[in-house]
Amino acid sequence: MALRFDAGRVCLDLLATGHPREQLVSVGALCAWIQGAGIVPAGTALEHADASWLGQFREVRGHVQQLVRPGGGDTAAYRRALVRVNELAAAAPPAPRAVRRQGGDLVRELAAPPGPAALLALLARDVVELITDPVARAAVRECAGDNCTLVYLDTSRGRRRRWCSSEVCGNRERVARHRRRATLAARA
Repeated sequence: MALRFDAGRVCLDLLATGHPREQLVSVGALCAWIQGAGIVPAGTALEHADASWLGQFREVRGHVQQLVRPGGGDTAAYRRALVRVNELAAAAPPAPRAVRRQGGDLVRELAAPPGPAALLALLARDVVELITDPVARAAVRECAGDNCTLVYLDTSRGRRRRWCSSEVCGNRERVARHRRRATLAARA
C-alpha cells in the first residue's frame, strides 16, 4: 500500500498511515513517511531512527485522531490528547540552515540529525495550528467513501470535496454507482 500525502495537512497525512491497515510497520516505513511528508528536507539522514520512534509516532497519530475528528468534544480522552500535543509542541523543532550547493543554489538542510522529539514537535505544532484556526478547523471533513474513516482539509472551490482521494474513494464510489445503474437498467 502506497503512502498518501493528500489530506492537506501533515498531521492529517499521519492519520492516513493507519488506514485501512497499519502502514508504519517498520522503521524504514516511518522514515519513508517522514521524508515523503516533507517533515525533513530531501536527503536528510535518518539512519539513527529506531523502533522506539514507531511507538511515539503512532501515539501522536492517536492524539491527532482524537483532536481533529469532527465532533471530538470535550471528553477526558480529548483533554489528555490536548495536553500531550501541547507538551510535544513545546519541544524545539529541527533547526534548518541554508547551504550553498555546487553550482551556487541554496538548499535547506538540518543543522543536525533530527531526533523524534524535534520531529514530533513539528507534527504537534501542525495540529495546534489546525485546531486553533477557525477557518482551517471548519474545513476539516470526513471522507464520504464507504468504510473510509479518513479526514482531510477541504480547500476545494465551493468546499464540495467529498472524498479523501478522488482516485481512491471517489473512484470506488463512481464504480459502485455505475454498477447500480447497470443493474437497474438490466432489470428494466
